[in-house]
Amino acid sequence: MKYALIAAGEGSRLQAEGVATPKPLVPVLGVPLLSRLFRIFIDNDAESICIIINESMTEVRSYLENLTLSVPLHIIIKSTPDSFRSFCELKPFLEGEGKFCLTTVDPIFSEKEFTDYIHAFINDDQCDALMAVTDYIDDETPLYVKTNQDLDITGYANCNYEGSKYISGGIYCMNQHALNLLPKAMQEGICRMRGFQQYLVDSRLCLKAFPFTKIIDIDHAADIQKAEHFLKTL
Repeated sequence: MKYALIAAGEGSRLQAEGVATPKPLVPVLGVPLLSRLFRIFIDNDAESICIIINESMTEVRSYLENLTLSVPLHIIIKSTPDSFRSFCELKPFLEGEGKFCLTTVDPIFSEKEFTDYIHAFINDDQCDALMAVTDYIDDETPLYVKTNQDLDITGYANCNYEGSKYISGGIYCMNQHALNLLPKAMQEGICRMRGFQQYLVDSRLCLKAFPFTKIIDIDHAADIQKAEHFLKTL
């Protein structure tokens, strides 16, 4: 399994609230977000890891260049306008045979649930994308995920709707069929990851949801304490 990590955001909300550390290096229980994810990826049979950071992240770049991992690490240094464009920059490292997992840099989740998630996708020969979802909603602009009783994803919504249950957790497992749609999606004006997910549905790919108990994004200073409390309860 290949893993890809989008870490190109500015972390402006954290900075505005007094967190001077670059977002990818923000410690949770003393461990930088990047380090935690790298370890989890390797624990879940990573064959390689690719990451994109923006050009202003000199401290993060230095951290990565001095890091020693047991698998190949590919680093892209490029400022992009959004996570979808970051995903496009990562595409060359994800091509070929096999499946991959893409995530943003800041989700905190149960490692056991993540392992179950990865195994579920590896063992599913029909699903083109398995998307992490959660019914824990603590986000300013959540992306609601529409599912049927079999957890097939039927669409996405930017607003709460009657009967809504899940939101996107920002963790995506996909195969090459999904990856191959990136260039066409960009040509058709898709410019956000949430738009690309709907594009996959509209393209009639098989998307399924995998529920996590809780996924906490580190967007605000208070989220660090929430995440630490959550991890201590596992």
